[in-house]
Parts: sequence; structure tokens; C-alpha cells
Amino acid sequence: MAYADQEMSSSKIISIFLVVVIHLLLGYALVTGLAYKAVTKVASQLDMIDIQEEEPPEEPDEPPPPPEQPIEPPPVVSPPPIVAPVVAPRPVIQSVPSAPPRPAPVVAPPPPPPPPPPPQRANPEARGNPGSWANANDYPSRALREEREGTTRFRLTVNADGRVSDCQITGSSGHADLDQAACKNLTRRARFRPALDSNGNPTTGYYSNAVRWEIPK
Repeated sequence: MAYADQEMSSSKIISIFLVVVIHLLLGYALVTGLAYKAVTKVASQLDMIDIQEEEPPEEPDEPPPPPEQPIEPPPVVSPPPIVAPVVAPRPVIQSVPSAPPRPAPVVAPPPPPPPPPPPQRANPEARGNPGSWANANDYPSRALREEREGTTRFRLTVNADGRVSDCQITGSSGHADLDQAACKNLTRRARFRPALDSNGNPTTGYYSNAVRWEIPK
């Protein structure tokens, strides 16, 4: 509290106290019947007291308050997240049985070679010497006496067993007895390997050749 305020309060307290005292005295005078003179005397004495309140000294002008600065809120720093410690699991050691030995690779045998194609024989093949099938001993006696000579051309039909089943004269010697002697001896003596079909089976075929009739010297 300022000094001027303290003096003003003291003066007010004294004035209030005096007013209370006057009221008490007036009341007492009224009750006791004191003379009016006494009351007048006291009142006159009270009027002599002039209580003046001193004005408080003027306070110097205070500088204007500084402009209000905007208050920036403090930066909010979020606490770092709480990360639970990662506990690495313990390695589980298991006993692994030893692997059985690997079997040796099985090498497949090479494929067998393809079978050879079945033998094919379009025509029968002569067995032995064809010159022995008809010789000088087979010369017809009449033709021999007449000294007839010639060449007989023939075609033989050979069946599946390699034997002659037919004889045809394809070129005559000019003498019927020589041609007949040729077919007779060929059919009796000639032997063949038969012809074969596409599956290799024996089949009927044909053989052609010639017999030259000459009189031995």
C-alpha cells in the first residue's frame, strides 16, 4: 500500500472515531439531561477541528505496455515409439540321419539295331551249274546222226519249293526234238532258290536262259 493511502486511512479512522464519540456524548446528554450549553460547547470545539485529507501525489506516467506478442506454442515432440526388444529364437539343432548312398545311375542298354529288311528275291536263283542241266549226253540220237545243231531259248516257272513246274520255249532251235529234249532235262534237273515276296516268303518266280546244241568233235 502507498504512503498517501496510509495517511488517508488514518484520517478517516480519526474522523470516524470522533463522530462516534459525538454520538455517544449526545446520547449521553439526552439521557442524563445535561445542559444544552455543554453540548453546544462540545460542538463548537468539534467545529474547530478541520480535517483535510491530503491528496496523494501524482504518480509519474507509466510507459505504455509493449504490444502483445503472439505466443507460439512450444513444439510438440512425440515420444519415440516403444519397441519391444526382438528376441531371436534359439536355433533348433536336430540330428539329421545321414542320407543313404545314392544308387548308381542305371544306364539303359542301347536299343537293339533295327532288324534287317526281309530278303527280297524277285526271280529264282539257280543252284549248281546250269550247264549240267542239259549236256551232250542228252543229244537226241536222230539229231546227232543228222548232225543238226541249234540254240533253244526257254522260260521256266519255278514254284515256292524251288522246283520247275513248267517250261516254255521262247526261241526255237529250229528242230522240235532239240527243243523237247531241252525242256525235258531242265524240268528234271534244274533246282532253284525260290523267289521271295516283300515279306520274305517264298513265292513263284520265273527263270529264263538258253541251251546251245552242238555235236561234240
